[in-house]
Amino acid sequence: MSTRTDPSLSDSADRADDLRAEIDRTGYYPEVVADCVASAVAGEKVSSFFLHHEPTFDRDEVRRHLSVLVLTPSRLILAHTDEHAGDDLLPEPYTSTSTEAVRIDSVNSVVVTRMIANPTKGSSKPAEVVMTIGWGGVNRVDLEPAGCSDPNCDADHGYTGVLTPDDFSLRVSAAADGHDSVDRLLSFAESLSARTHSR
Repeated sequence: MSTRTDPSLSDSADRADDLRAEIDRTGYYPEVVADCVASAVAGEKVSSFFLHHEPTFDRDEVRRHLSVLVLTPSRLILAHTDEHAGDDLLPEPYTSTSTEAVRIDSVNSVVVTRMIANPTKGSSKPAEVVMTIGWGGVNRVDLEPAGCSDPNCDADHGYTGVLTPDDFSLRVSAAADGHDSVDRLLSFAESLSARTHSR
């Protein structure tokens, strides 16, 4: 089992130039995306990053969405850029970018789910990965009617449920995004998990 150096250590490289090059490679409004991400990073060192470019379907049109995740020594930055058709307020086509900066010490869970095809054949690369990050901003509640052990009881026992952190979730598949993208997401998740462990 390999180990990796904690990316928060002072001798780790600043990957800001690599991040910019990756944003340029997507070809998805690179100047707009890079400007918003740089503003959110605010001059901190970029320890690790992950980009996910995906189409969304709006009636008969395809619109694109780009998620950029950046890990700095003190924060997790999430940036989302969408493109929109013109509307009543903005008649020209436009983009919207939202950024969120989360302190690393606020991240309380990094859940990574790997889907392995044909596991009986031995170790193989994941066909799909889902990463869910929780920091207490958003929780999902799954409720169901509560009951008791008496099969003849018709009393109202209220509800029971599970509260699950669900601030951010990202799914990447080898079929849609390629094995390299799956590997990069796993690497990013490992870097983030190491940071939550080391605090």
